Amino acid sequence: MAEWDDYQEEVASFFRGLGLDAATNVPISGARTSHDIDVVVRSEHVGFDMLWIVECKRWSKPVSKLHVLALREIVSDVGADRGLLMAESGFQSGAHEAAELTNVKLTSLVELKDSASYSLGMASLRALQDRVDECRSRYWELEKESRIDCGLRPPVGLPGYSGNLVIEASEAALNDAFKGKFPPLLDGLAPLLYRHFRFSAGSPSGLYEEIEPLVAELEELLDRAYASPGRKLKRDRTN
Repeated sequence: MAEWDDYQEEVASFFRGLGLDAATNVPISGARTSHDIDVVVRSEHVGFDMLWIVECKRWSKPVSKLHVLALREIVSDVGADRGLLMAESGFQSGAHEAAELTNVKLTSLVELKDSASYSLGMASLRALQDRVDECRSRYWELEKESRIDCGLRPPVGLPGYSGNLVIEASEAALNDAFKGKFPPLLDGLAPLLYRHFRFSAGSPSGLYEEIEPLVAELEELLDRAYASPGRKLKRDRTN
């Protein structure tokens, strides 16, 4: 397989990894003529079909304006939603100007992977936030006595594991992340109480790796507490 074929397949594999349909060397008929497309990406969402045309340039020199203009014509002719011009060697300044205010994007596989990694990492953090919210609800539904008996918090005045500190530290770190602050600073939390929670990750995926084990441990403790025959819930109180 030629080097440019390898590149096309690598690009197609990237989009498949995102759950999209991607095929290489696809002939497509447009309004005026037929085109041989390096990579065609398709998807269907809520009844709407999406079509992306991807041209791959495995070159040692920057891609020129002429190739951007050519891709713009193809995108228009076949009625694609977007065109992507892929080149690891970069683009000439005229190419960037030709792509401005159009539905053609100039990028590289490295750039797309970085962007996808960030987006997927943020999606993981949003899912983790849902788990933290659920932990908070379950934690405070338990009576204090049950939280102490089940190891979710220490008796008053004594040191020990605190599920509430885990929840608040996780929430503060996630709030910072959603504001684009990496690593999170945990502003507003008492340094002495939260001295064991110092997150150093500089990316969404890294922060997920730091917070998720804390949340998983708390979830396990909560599961045990709710399965305990002697556990008491606030909703079980009789008025």
